[in-house]
Amino acid sequence: MKKKILTGILLIGALAGAQAQKIKGSDTMLPLSQQEAEHFMKANPSQTVIVTGGGSGVGISALIEGTTDIAQSSRKIKFDERQKLRESGKTVKEVIAAYDALAVIVNPANKVRRLTREQLEGIFTGKIKNWKELGGDDLAIIPYSRETSSGTYEFFKESVLKNKNYKNGIMSMPATGAIIQSISQTRGAIGYVGLAYLNKDVKTLPVSYDGGKNYIEPSIANAKNATYPIVRPLIYYYITQTEKNVKPFITYVLSDAGQKIVADLGFISL
Repeated sequence: MKKKILTGILLIGALAGAQAQKIKGSDTMLPLSQQEAEHFMKANPSQTVIVTGGGSGVGISALIEGTTDIAQSSRKIKFDERQKLRESGKTVKEVIAAYDALAVIVNPANKVRRLTREQLEGIFTGKIKNWKELGGDDLAIIPYSRETSSGTYEFFKESVLKNKNYKNGIMSMPATGAIIQSISQTRGAIGYVGLAYLNKDVKTLPVSYDGGKNYIEPSIANAKNATYPIVRPLIYYYITQTEKNVKPFITYVLSDAGQKIVADLGFISL
């Protein structure tokens, strides 16, 4: 009897010691981290990795608060976020896991075939209000955006809007799938999503960053050869002091097997 009780205590102790790693943040990275975690756990049965979304800002806040081991982010960490970590005696490590290109999408019935960065800025800041101003039908433009906690929201604002504010009352969506669904059902709609999320229900538009001289189609090939302009890194952040715990997972993501998952999901491998 004593032997059985002792074995039970050791088993409980072993289970308690095998603490799950938590990854939280970017919804863009959610399917990537989930697939990476699934394959990593198959290769390492003693490891448990739990992945949740919520947005890049949410993930970085959780890292600051100590409620996640890794923050997944589709934007760079901000100065004030890094400052908060410093104030609590922590330093943060940044690892690029993959790259992602943002595609501008419209309803398939939209006659407009391409846009310049300046036109996109006008649309999303509210200066351009009707598709007829861009050679399309006499139809109100309905721009869709990610919510403010999203790294995708921040990156689009920085790269396309040149840090100008989005228009008041813009349609703000909690997830990429919701943007695609809304645009597929709304003739006058426009939005932006990662390449990995594209489907036949929406139409992508080539974009020009040189005033209309060259329009580049959003594709993995054009992102890799650096001709498509709206490309950003997908990043894991973790506290340097916990590197020993998270290193096996990070190493797996950067391995050939991990980068194959990146490519298979439609992201851009390293």
